[in-house]
Amino acid sequence: MKIFLTGATGYIGGVVGERLVAEGHEVRGLLRNGDHARVLLEAGITPVIGDLDDDNLLTAEAERADGVVNTANSDHRGAAEALLRGLRGSGKPFVHTSGTSIIGDDAKGDELSSAVYDDTREVVADSHPIRQARFALDTAVVDAARDGVRTVVLCNSLIYGNGRPPRPDTVLMIPLVEQARDSGVVRVVGKGVNTWSNVHVDDMAALYSISLSDSTAGGFYFVENGEASIAEIGAAIADRLGLGPVEPWPWEKAAEVWGEGLARFALGSNSRVRASRARELGWKPEHTSMTDWIREDMRVW
Repeated sequence: MKIFLTGATGYIGGVVGERLVAEGHEVRGLLRNGDHARVLLEAGITPVIGDLDDDNLLTAEAERADGVVNTANSDHRGAAEALLRGLRGSGKPFVHTSGTSIIGDDAKGDELSSAVYDDTREVVADSHPIRQARFALDTAVVDAARDGVRTVVLCNSLIYGNGRPPRPDTVLMIPLVEQARDSGVVRVVGKGVNTWSNVHVDDMAALYSISLSDSTAGGFYFVENGEASIAEIGAAIADRLGLGPVEPWPWEKAAEVWGEGLARFALGSNSRVRASRARELGWKPEHTSMTDWIREDMRVW
C-alpha cells in the first residue's frame, strides 16, 4: 500500500513508519523540519515537507495514498478534516490517533478508580474541556465512515518502549525521570495509587498495521496490554536510577514543576481501559510489563 503518515518523526509515528516500511508498504511522511529529512530517508520513508495547517497539501497527499495514518496531533481538527476530504468516497482507511486521557479522572494521585472502560461499550469522555474536545474529534472521525472512508480511531493508553530518533522517548516518562534525576528523589503525585493502562510501542505499531490492512477494522479502539500504578512506575524508575524510595508529592507542589495539566490531569489521574475490540481483530500484543522495561531497558537520558 501507499501510505501517507503524519508525525513521521514523532515517538508514535517513528515506530509506526518503520514497521510499515518493513512490511513492504511505500510510506510518505510529513515533517515540518527539513533537517530531519535524512532520518526519514534512512528509514525508507519519503519526506514531505509541510505542516498540519496546509490543508491543500494534506488533501492532495490523502488523495494519492491508499491509506492515511495520522499520528501528529490528536487535537488538530483542521488536519483531520483535510485528510478526510482527500479520502472521501474512496473506501480507503484513515487511522487517527487518540489517547486514553479522554477518560482520565481527578484523583490527584490519592485514589485507585474502580472504573475500567471497555471499547465494546459506549465511551464517554471526562468533563474536562480539552478532553471533551478531543473526544468530539474522535467521534467525528468515526462518523466520517458515512462519507465512504474506513475510519479507525486508536485510543492509546500510556505507551512505553524505546522509540526511534529523533524522538525516542515516551512523553509521560520524561518528566518523571527528569525530576528524579535532577532532585535525586523519585516523586509521584499524591500517593501515586492512581493507575494507567499501558502498551508497548512495538505492540501499538502492530495494531496500526492491522487497522490499515484489515478491511473489517473500523470505529473506536482502546490500545492496552496491562496496567501499573504511578507509584509502581516510580519504584521502577528508582531502581533503574539507583535512587531511594518513592516520595509522595502534593499535586500543588508537583504543578509548580510540571504544570497543573500534567500534574493533576495526567500523572495524577486514573486511566484504565480494556482493548477488547482490538483483540477481536486478532491483535496479539507480546509485551506485558512496563515496570520490567523500565528496570531493564529504558534509556537513561
